Amino acid sequence: MKKLINNKRVEFLESLENLRGYSDLTIKSYDETIRELLKYVEIIEENKYILIDLMPYRIKISNLKAKTISKKLSAIRTFVQYLNDNNIVVNLKSDTSIKVAKTLPKPISHKHILEALELCDEQENLIVTMLYTLGVRISELSMLKVEDISDEWIRVLGKGNKHRDIPLISKTKLLIDEYLDTYETKTFLFEKNSEKLSENSLRYIVNKVFKRVSLKVTPHQLRHSYATEMLNNRARISDISELLGHSSMATTQIYTKLGSALKQENYNKAHPLGNGS
Repeated sequence: MKKLINNKRVEFLESLENLRGYSDLTIKSYDETIRELLKYVEIIEENKYILIDLMPYRIKISNLKAKTISKKLSAIRTFVQYLNDNNIVVNLKSDTSIKVAKTLPKPISHKHILEALELCDEQENLIVTMLYTLGVRISELSMLKVEDISDEWIRVLGKGNKHRDIPLISKTKLLIDEYLDTYETKTFLFEKNSEKLSENSLRYIVNKVFKRVSLKVTPHQLRHSYATEMLNNRARISDISELLGHSSMATTQIYTKLGSALKQENYNKAHPLGNGS
């Protein structure tokens, strides 16, 4: 059974590069974790599924930092999800989470985004522009229907099946109109063979676009770039929180990380001695 799973490891790593656009360093880390996992875990073949007991492996890595353990467990869960998606049913035992401080992907500079957009075809341009100017999740973009787009707003179906309205700037609306004049769609904005483009397909397109300017970029980084640019240009954090679809403003405060220059400026305005008085 370990041999079967090890064979699937190679296919999984290829999917990380081709579909998700992971960096070579990240793929190497996933590979090392899975190899290490197979060396220590107990794998039990049941009637309808495979059970992997993580306890021996967790004991092995217990002396590592919490963040490192969390990354390894996350890699394992991603691999197991891949196996399940490919008709190898796997259940994990002893799979409790490790609490670590939240970290976020680095935003992409406006300059680099513009450079990438100059090398895009029509569909690529629209996908990247919408992620950057709307701050939507990749799942929300995949599910976006043409009927939910008006002249000035789009209605997004977010987490928890909650809808929210996001302002649509004129440049993005123009790109949408031009795209719809070229591409025939039945329901969703982005379709292939009358089916919505999957999240993985959209991730692949984003990855391909930024490879042309020698960058590894994920859709979530464009969402982070949206939030960061909004904050740095003095948008209210409560408005950004609503536009991002966060249930708590505290999430937005962690997510956006006010730039040091803006924090210094706000401090100078707020403190009675900051303005030279």
